[in-house]
Amino acid sequence: MEFTEGLVNLWHSTGIYNMVDKADPAITNCVEQFFHQFGHPIMLFICLCLLWLGIKKQYEPLLLVPIAFGGLLSNIPMAGIAEPNGFLGIIYEVGIHKGLFPLIIFMGVGAMTDFGPLIANPKTALLGGAAQFGIFGALLMALCLCGFTLPQAGAIGIIGGADGPTSIYVTSKLAPELLGAIAVAAYSYMALVPVIQPPIMKLLTTDSERKIQMDQLRSVTKREKIVFPFVVLFLCIIFLPDACPLVGALTFGNLCKECGVVDRLSDTMQNALINIVTIFLGLSVGSKLSAEQFLTVQTLFILGLGIIAFIFATAAGVIMAKLMNLCIIICSKIMGKEPKLINPLIGSAGVSAVPMAARVSNKVGLEYNSQNYLLMHAMGPNVAGVIGSAVAAGVLLALCH
Repeated sequence: MEFTEGLVNLWHSTGIYNMVDKADPAITNCVEQFFHQFGHPIMLFICLCLLWLGIKKQYEPLLLVPIAFGGLLSNIPMAGIAEPNGFLGIIYEVGIHKGLFPLIIFMGVGAMTDFGPLIANPKTALLGGAAQFGIFGALLMALCLCGFTLPQAGAIGIIGGADGPTSIYVTSKLAPELLGAIAVAAYSYMALVPVIQPPIMKLLTTDSERKIQMDQLRSVTKREKIVFPFVVLFLCIIFLPDACPLVGALTFGNLCKECGVVDRLSDTMQNALINIVTIFLGLSVGSKLSAEQFLTVQTLFILGLGIIAFIFATAAGVIMAKLMNLCIIICSKIMGKEPKLINPLIGSAGVSAVPMAARVSNKVGLEYNSQNYLLMHAMGPNVAGVIGSAVAAGVLLALCH
């Protein structure tokens, strides 16, 4: 008898037995009841799909692989890996909930980023600024249509910047209860930039616009590159102190890269440090893919608003480039000069997903003109988008906190 009871207890402790939960009579909504019962199998399937996209399709594997694997671990029944005292729970509390990982990531991004294209062509900063429209568009939708509070709407809107670290930082300050869903949404959409952006870019541009070739950028001096981080930081200090943690981390990393006297620090931030943090950040973000936390109606609303924000941001950058071209044509006619047009494809790079969005702009441009290399031109709005998302974060913190 005892042996039989032991076998039964062993069976009840297995993951297979606990994979499907029993119906909860307290849950009256049929969708929530379905998620409650079959949440673990659904999320395991979703995580395997994300792994397939990262490994087979190579859609930003540095992000998708650790996030998806963290999701697999968090959905193992009875394991408790994502619980507060579990392996992933501890990492999440220290690195994401406390806001440490986003700042370290921003230092690494600054150390890896060349602001030269933005300095050489400052007007592309307008494209990075226009892309932030997605953030405030999603904020209004979340506030007016979906019934979220102002702080929650601000945290959801920041997804439109396609900047995972910024999304985590803002959400940890404004709406920590939504941190898991927003972090997953932000990083998932960042990883899916090559899938989401091209159809929008092609829809909003003509064949002739995609073939526009831009002049080679001027050479930027070392002095300009060293001074630029200080200019950005001082402007932030004067006008928007709330954004200083993110902007300060970004400019410090970039200064270490450009000054040329702390190569060891710059190399560490570009490689070892950011790689270590990316591993832990991906796994801990994936820990919030557990069925109990992720498969809720609220999460579905957040994912929907996030993709709308990202679409708006991409479209706004492209449309701004077209408006700039219209102004350039009018001014050139008045001055009797040949207009130097902007390829609207680089407007989509105004989102903060650096350098992914710039690579997508370049790839789409080459599809229509094999001699049209837009990568360096797209890096201008791309790095402007990084600064823009940090500034937008400061605005949201000041507005919603």
